[in-house]
Amino acid sequence: MQVLDTYKPFEVQEVELSEWKNRPVKNNFFELVLIKDGEGTQCINYNHYSYSKGSIFLLPPLKCHSFQITKPSKFVFLKFTDSFFKTIHKISIDRNEWFKDASYILSNYNQLPGDIVKNDLDRQHLNMLISMILQESRNYGEDSVTLIKSLMTSVLEILIRNIKKSSFSELSLAKTDDRITKMLTYINEHIEKPEHLKVEHLADVFMMSPTYVSEFFRKQVKVPLREYIIKAKLKLVEIRLLNSDYTLTEIADELAFTDVSHLSKTFKKYTGTSIRDFKKNGDYVLLKRTVCR
Repeated sequence: MQVLDTYKPFEVQEVELSEWKNRPVKNNFFELVLIKDGEGTQCINYNHYSYSKGSIFLLPPLKCHSFQITKPSKFVFLKFTDSFFKTIHKISIDRNEWFKDASYILSNYNQLPGDIVKNDLDRQHLNMLISMILQESRNYGEDSVTLIKSLMTSVLEILIRNIKKSSFSELSLAKTDDRITKMLTYINEHIEKPEHLKVEHLADVFMMSPTYVSEFFRKQVKVPLREYIIKAKLKLVEIRLLNSDYTLTEIADELAFTDVSHLSKTFKKYTGTSIRDFKKNGDYVLLKRTVCR
């Protein structure tokens, strides 16, 4: 496996393989994978999807993923690492915005196999951006940091745009009513703003009666609205605990928990483990899929 360059806060690899070899897995947010050539099958959580030249995937930070190669394939792996958010003083960027974007992608994208890109224009954009990142990575230096940052920002924005067009991985949504997809997107975009998540506010936004919002949500999602909101917050808590140096006070404040005690009790109630044990184990609970089909 030839590594063109590996550096922090991003890791970029271009490799050509005729047989898949297991790679080290860390909770480094996720990897964007571009298939530059070849054919085969992608597997995530025992679900399979054929790939070919031009396919673009997201690999979650889970051990259950691989590629079955039927025709020698050239991969580009673009890894979003947690060290980027832990060494922020080395690069002049808006740490909070970057982390928010990366967390949104990791907590909301579909962790089933399949191409993440929904239209040809975005695919062309990503190909161009990845090509530029590869070129910069070969000549990495101080002069490249700012440009790579801008390119990676654009990659994140395109991924978010495509994820918003996808169904949410843990839900079986009714295909006849797209209001629930819009509502889920709205909730996750405003998860840090409690006033936007109140039934009365959602009723105004989606032109429903307050008494109908909760009933509609539960019917479509099979989960009570309040429970969904809490778990959506806790997924972001998991990401911050494993992939950042945010303090518990900062996490509680950002995600609108009353205080650290409220955060800790809620976390244990829904994950079945304490925050201390969770960090010690170093593995997601709510974020990863619990059923392999």
